[in-house]
Amino acid sequence: MLTRADAPSGRGRKLTPSPVRTRAEEAGIPVLTDTPRGDEFVTRLRDLEIDAAPVVAYGHILRPAVLAVPRLGWINLHFSVLPAWRGAAPVQRAVIAGDEVTGATTFLLDEGMDTGPVLGTTTETIRPTDTSGDLLRRLATSGAQLLVATLDALEDGTLQPLPQPADGVSVAPKLTTDDARVTWTDPALAVDRLVRGCTPAPGAWTVLPDGSRLGIGPVAPRPDVVDLRPGEVRALKREVLVGTSTHAVALGEVRPVGKKAMPAPDWARGGGRALVEAGLVLGAAEVSA
Repeated sequence: MLTRADAPSGRGRKLTPSPVRTRAEEAGIPVLTDTPRGDEFVTRLRDLEIDAAPVVAYGHILRPAVLAVPRLGWINLHFSVLPAWRGAAPVQRAVIAGDEVTGATTFLLDEGMDTGPVLGTTTETIRPTDTSGDLLRRLATSGAQLLVATLDALEDGTLQPLPQPADGVSVAPKLTTDDARVTWTDPALAVDRLVRGCTPAPGAWTVLPDGSRLGIGPVAPRPDVVDLRPGEVRALKREVLVGTSTHAVALGEVRPVGKKAMPAPDWARGGGRALVEAGLVLGAAEVSA
């Protein structure tokens, strides 16, 4: 088993093993945490006499000497139907883009970024209210099944790798915190997709008048409300509406700085009440340091 090195975690920044390492060691599986560079790593890998190396979310580009070690290659499980959404955040980017279907692909690693020949695919419908977390949970199940089937077929010699098509390539770079800022002058559909794509990580957010951030959970479109300006807030008894460039959306959970997430109506009646009563417009201020 190869996984990342122990990393600082929690308030005390204590070195903590990855969940993969913990689970492997509980099962009595030897674990390597070396960075895959240098001749010593290649030697240790060869000593293991690996037939195939399944890979999930490893995050390193492997050099030719490493790629050549397993007899059947490094078999990567990627959460898109390649060549769409190559990169670190395929599920999040698919949700944000409004794709109706995504899936998972097994393929042989090469020196590129998700460019190797395809071994197998499975598809998954993106539901209208799916967050990236929802979709990732379903793909983790169907993708695991695909990976096992791929390994079985490779062992049997019944699987032929196929080059990825030249058409349909798109890239999915990791989402940054800045990417997750809601732009209320966008259409409601785009706001909805951005928030769902950034849930649970990195987490969508907007700005309050004092420049502090307000975390935003999934929203619900309200096509019948068209009289609010972008970012303008209207607090009703059971929901909090925010205007966009098309129609309003209803906020779900919000997360003020330093506090836990709470339903938006509770926030509007509590800590956010004065702001709402003063005619709150979200996103109009600069972000405070």
